[in-house]
Amino acid sequence: MEISIIALPLIASIISGFFGKFIGDRNSEIVTSLLVAISAIFSVIVFYEVMVNQYEDNIIIATWINSGSLDVNWSMKIDALSSVMLVVVTSVSALVHVYSIGYMSHDPHKPRFMAYLSLFTFAMLMLVTSDNFIQLFFGWEGVGLCSYFLIGFWFKKETANAAAIKAFVVNRVGDFGFALGIFLIFYLFGTVNYSEVFEQIPTITDRELVFLGIEVNAINLICILLFVGAMGKSAQILLHTWLPDAMEGPTPVSALIHAATMVTAGVFLVVRCSPIYEYSELALNIITIVGMSTAFFAATVALVQNDIKKIIAYSTCSQLGYMFFAAGVGAYNVAMFHLFTHAFFKALLFLGSGSVIHAFKDEQNINNMGGVWKKLPYTYALMIIGTLALTGFPLLSGFYSKDAIIEFAYLRGNTTGFYAAGIGIFTAFLTSIYSWRLMFKTFHGQYNNKNIKIEETHESPLVMIVPLILLSIGAVFAGYAFKELFIGYAAANNFWKESIFFLEPLSNDHPPFWFLILTPTLVILSIPIAYYLFVKNKRLPEQIVKINKPLYNFLLNKWYFDELYDVLFVRSSKKIGLFLWKFFDLKIIDGFGPDGISTIIKKFSIKANKFQSGFIYQYAFVMLLGFSALLTFLIVK
Repeated sequence: MEISIIALPLIASIISGFFGKFIGDRNSEIVTSLLVAISAIFSVIVFYEVMVNQYEDNIIIATWINSGSLDVNWSMKIDALSSVMLVVVTSVSALVHVYSIGYMSHDPHKPRFMAYLSLFTFAMLMLVTSDNFIQLFFGWEGVGLCSYFLIGFWFKKETANAAAIKAFVVNRVGDFGFALGIFLIFYLFGTVNYSEVFEQIPTITDRELVFLGIEVNAINLICILLFVGAMGKSAQILLHTWLPDAMEGPTPVSALIHAATMVTAGVFLVVRCSPIYEYSELALNIITIVGMSTAFFAATVALVQNDIKKIIAYSTCSQLGYMFFAAGVGAYNVAMFHLFTHAFFKALLFLGSGSVIHAFKDEQNINNMGGVWKKLPYTYALMIIGTLALTGFPLLSGFYSKDAIIEFAYLRGNTTGFYAAGIGIFTAFLTSIYSWRLMFKTFHGQYNNKNIKIEETHESPLVMIVPLILLSIGAVFAGYAFKELFIGYAAANNFWKESIFFLEPLSNDHPPFWFLILTPTLVILSIPIAYYLFVKNKRLPEQIVKINKPLYNFLLNKWYFDELYDVLFVRSSKKIGLFLWKFFDLKIIDGFGPDGISTIIKKFSIKANKFQSGFIYQYAFVMLLGFSALLTFLIVK
């Protein structure tokens, strides 16, 4: 059964990808959705066994590499951490598959799309069930490749192709650091298997290495290099620029990438490597700073975006920041708890936005919507649930996981923890403002679309609504139902066991009462504030924009990261490339190589041609010159 969890999505991908044109569109959709759904059911069974019976196993599927000290298997590691990821990946993927049947109904390439979705799921499952860094890297690169396929699925759109290439290239930057980290692990330990590496970590705590001419602690260097890979995959600040552009792919792709698979891989990596990170205070502080910076940055940018999918994309970026600074303060189980709850409400919001886009015939600008909450009652109600969960409204799933992150950051007791907690609270307020801005501008106020009459908007079909309903159940109850299991005082021993390592036990203290109620109070107050700003008094936001035009442009242009990278990397690379091409390639290599030789031969040929005049005395003269040259050569020699 365990191997079937991985095998079924791969089989589905092969059937739909290679035989889709023979079995037809509808059968491709049914086969892929059914097999991934079966995989999801098996994942729930495995999770139940882990939760109730503390089931753990390491199933060897096949031998992969056996060379010298490098011994790597294709395997399936079942423990608490991987079982949680199995449930998240397969359940969200199954619902996205079903949803895609309705959303992609008019697309002429449905088998190819379903094959990509299933292959993406398979790659992520290989990643989360690996018991060594090489298999992890295989899955890591697999989801990167599939993201390229899916983001650029509509390959006839230039913007989609550009976005796919951008995602691929930016992730290569992070993956280079990740690969260096794996090389360093093998260099130091002679193995890449988790258990063997983690056992040896305490023996090299004082080991120093020279890297780029600087002496650094070996564990610090390993942790930082691995985190560079996590930054790229999970779109943390500096390597985040691919994420909003990834919205060029179909909406089901956005939901799958952002909720359950690719972007959560970085968080999973850090948590899986907790036995390494616990020995690196420097790396943990860097993770905390990067995480809280990303959470704040993405929330500020989301405040002014007008594309419904990009707002939710920046929301994903911000929530990933929360997960990372939870891991940075040592609360790995809390990071996983937020990853678990976030998957449900973020998939709900993305698929809900897809339902809105479907109703508006591919319109994505929230300024061209409004006043349709009665026309789309199910989508509206379900997106309200997703928004409440995202903002951390009391008693919904986001409330339990996000507030736990802020509380554990506060309880960390150091300067970094206090800063993270403060920024986390302020970011939660910003999250609530931009989330309700999206809801109010999309569904309330006046209808603003000039191209589509309000009568033409319609609710999505049942095949799209049912997945939303199932995800809403998780968005409402997942936090309450699994709080004690994931982050209760006994969770580290009873559930997580050895899958997460704590060098020091997490604090059992409680923050002061005022701190506990601060975030929920701000979240609740933000709702009437957003309603007033975006429904009742729409002129006020416009006046605020006029007063703060430079700040507004700064946020609208995403802190000018793209422009900065364009100047630093794109244009400079082009200039270097043009110089190398025109000077070295054309003038030196071609000039002294094939072009130069051919030019010399051509000139000699032209000169020699002049001797072909037909006069005997000229031929005799040339023969005499040749004979004289030969005679001179022989005498001199």
